[in-house]
Amino acid sequence: MCGRTACSLAADNLRRACAYRDRRGQQRQPEWMRQERYQPSYNKGPQSSGPVLLSRRHLQQDADSSERVLMDMRWGLVPSWFKQDNPSKLQFNTSNCRSDTMMSKSSYKGALLKGRRCVVLADGFYEWQQQSGGKQPYFIYFPQTKDAMDKETEGDKEWKGWRLLTMAGIFDCWKPPGEEEMLYTYTIITVDASKDVSFIHHRQVGPGKGVAGMPAILDGDEAIRKWLDFAEVPTQEAVKLIQPTENIVFHPVSTFVNNIRNNTPECVAPIELGAKKEVKATPSNKVMLGWLKSSQEGSPQKKENDLPKWTSQFIQTPSPKKTSADVLQQWLGKQGQPAAKKHKA
Repeated sequence: MCGRTACSLAADNLRRACAYRDRRGQQRQPEWMRQERYQPSYNKGPQSSGPVLLSRRHLQQDADSSERVLMDMRWGLVPSWFKQDNPSKLQFNTSNCRSDTMMSKSSYKGALLKGRRCVVLADGFYEWQQQSGGKQPYFIYFPQTKDAMDKETEGDKEWKGWRLLTMAGIFDCWKPPGEEEMLYTYTIITVDASKDVSFIHHRQVGPGKGVAGMPAILDGDEAIRKWLDFAEVPTQEAVKLIQPTENIVFHPVSTFVNNIRNNTPECVAPIELGAKKEVKATPSNKVMLGWLKSSQEGSPQKKENDLPKWTSQFIQTPSPKKTSADVLQQWLGKQGQPAAKKHKA
């Protein structure tokens, strides 16, 4: 399952990171809808809100169905037919939707057949491996290029920063009784875990059904286009995109992330497993170091609700305080060759 994510880019950078080519081949950026509701976070869980991409035609009937918009939605789908006055009264968990049952369960089937497909955006997601001493969290994300840093550049220049993880989702619209405003909610579709991350999961989900699931990741803009363009790509064709992917990397992180209230870069910073192992830098870890450093640089100039605070509110340290980038630099050491951390089956 996917029960925790991170999405730390400020709203403007998130928009730039989602640039795409429209039907005429023109480079575009999706327009934000209700941008003021978006709050970046290193530690998002169900019932919180998060950014998703969807076709503009869902909001404007005469719009080009290939045109994309960004919207902040609540995580945990509330079906349009739900009759109670509060989403918390929903009797089942809808934060994830299994791909093998999404066309049969009433919570998802109706929305899916209406073309209510979305792409859930994140820096990456967390998974926990059961160990004898407890659960070890891992951060899982797309492989990153060396220049993937969150740098503030003006204008519509091509985004060179962090490559966002793009997960297939379903959304629905629910109108609370007596209210005028619609509540938009989503679920993340899950598939059987790929070989690279299956070692993290131990729970079997049934005969012949493989190990516990991971998000259905849409790898590349063509897959995103087909998933979002419900007017051109029918449901039966779109669901063929829902497959496990091997194009992911991961690293262990601190149990600091276990507490949903902890919302700082320490959540995603790599840690060393084992007390006496020699730690070597990897390409993805170097990228993350640059990402965290550049996020911290200039953060005092940003508005408070643009980005989370960069130093931990939950760890007391003497002055001068170590930033998460300092912690990560210490972890990386000064030597070593990269090895994008993938598990070999």
